[in-house]
Parts: sequence; structure tokens; C-alpha cells
Amino acid sequence: PLFHLLNAGTDSPLWLIQAARAASSYLPALGSALLAGWLWSCGPCGRRAIAHTLLALLLAWVACKLIRWGFPQPRPAQYGMGVQWILHPANASLPSMHATGAFALAQAIHLGIARHRRWIAVCAWIAATLVALSRVVLGVHFPSDVVAGALLGCASAWVVWQLSWRLQPRTALVPTIS
Repeated sequence: PLFHLLNAGTDSPLWLIQAARAASSYLPALGSALLAGWLWSCGPCGRRAIAHTLLALLLAWVACKLIRWGFPQPRPAQYGMGVQWILHPANASLPSMHATGAFALAQAIHLGIARHRRWIAVCAWIAATLVALSRVVLGVHFPSDVVAGALLGCASAWVVWQLSWRLQPRTALVPTIS
């Protein structure tokens, strides 16, 4: 029922379908490019955040591929459900790769720079949500696919940041004598 509620039908306004296509196609790349450019200008800390984010995206991608390979689930169109508004192969749909990547990016941003610039993290979470919803609106994923992708993406970024924190070399605090 939730899929039918969110999937754009033939009577849906054209602007909704076009907005979903734009969110699905352009938002991930645009957001990533803007963030990378901004972080690169922030010096070594920004470059470290980029490295962590890329590792989180890589881990999310590998985990998503493994889940899809191990537990292939059909897409809505393969069941004859809803309207599919973009061309998409009939490959496995769980979890949504778009949602996984978008939420891995949002979580990495949240963990890496949200302490200092909360508005960037809020924008990242909103963009990730729009990307995930667009996949259901366009009829290529079930809501459960994007929820699974969101959880997987967030978990991947969290794992990378936790490992980084634990593996980060610690400098001993040695008292100085003056």
C-alpha cells in the first residue's frame, strides 16, 4: 500500500515526476561535488573527511552489491506493480543503491563536520531523503528497498568513522619541563 501511495501514477502532475527524476539523477553528483570542493578548501582536516566519506561510500557499495547478489529481490515492475517512469534493468532492487550512497554520504557528513556546520548536515539529510523517495516515486524501488539502503548507508559510514577513530594514532601527552 505504501508503494502505491508514493509511486507517481499516470494522473500525477508532471512537475512531480520531473522533480523525482532530477533528484534521482543529479542530486547525488551535485551534492558530492559541492561538498568535495568545499572540504578540499578546508585543508588537511577537510581532506581527511573526504577520505573517510569515500571509504564509507566504498563500503556501502560493496555491502549493497553483496546483499543484492545473495538475496536478489525483484523490482516493482517485475511484479507488474505501479508505473516505472525511468528505464531501469530488471536487476535486484534490495537495497536501493541510490539510497545507500545518499545516506552513507549524509551520515559521513554528519559525523565529520556536523559539529561545526550543522546546516550542511541538515542539507545532506534532506538531499538523501529526496533521493530515496524519488526512487519510489519513479517506480524502481519499494519503500523497503530505500529504507534498507538508508540503514546500510548510515551503518557503513558509522563503521568507517568508528574504525578511523580507533585506528587513529594517539600521541602521548608528555609533560614539558620549562
